[in-house]
Amino acid sequence: MIRAVLTDIEGTTSSLSFVKDVLFPYARERMSKFVREHAGEAAVGEQLDAVRAEQGRPMTDIDVVQCLVHWIDEDKKVTALKVLQGMIWEAGYRGGDFTGHVYEDAVRNLRQWHRQGIKLYVFSSGSVYAQQLLFAHSDAGDLTPLFSSYYDTRVGAKRQSDAYVAIAHDIGLPPSEILFLSDIEEELDAAQVAMMRTVWVRRDGRRRSDTAHIQVSDFDAVQLAD
Repeated sequence: MIRAVLTDIEGTTSSLSFVKDVLFPYARERMSKFVREHAGEAAVGEQLDAVRAEQGRPMTDIDVVQCLVHWIDEDKKVTALKVLQGMIWEAGYRGGDFTGHVYEDAVRNLRQWHRQGIKLYVFSSGSVYAQQLLFAHSDAGDLTPLFSSYYDTRVGAKRQSDAYVAIAHDIGLPPSEILFLSDIEEELDAAQVAMMRTVWVRRDGRRRSDTAHIQVSDFDAVQLAD
């Protein structure tokens, strides 16, 4: 019996193009100015120091910015980068520069599952704050009341089973009662090793015969009942 749904964002609830063509360029263009204006703030300075620690060498703020921009271009899943991106995106959301894209089928089913008493959670490589911003300022309005909690790379890498074990422990349910939705097979593999149920969301409609995961084209096809 499925009692909780854990969902990815990029490519699952939301389009890849929104993240890669809107959010990433927005943060990239503003990273230098943001660091220059906010480096003295404790929350920002903490992340800049985390970049230096990650690189293992002394770095000026300019060096750090260059590193961050390179990580954006490489789509690196580094926590410090994700936290700083979230801080920059906040201004964009609040200023109305964009709204968070969420597929209509995802909105409809998330709302329905919530009404049915299914607990909903998010696991994304984007920071928890960035996740909350996207759902708070979505095309469909504020969706944050639907979710019980959010998880990012601080709980572990999305392609490592330990992260899913930790999430299940935090949720307080056996992994077998949690359904994980993602568009990335390696993430689903890791969740399956942790004994979670899995569904591969393949919005391009393609199917693979050599996979252990149920495949669907959208949230309407997700079945929670055994």
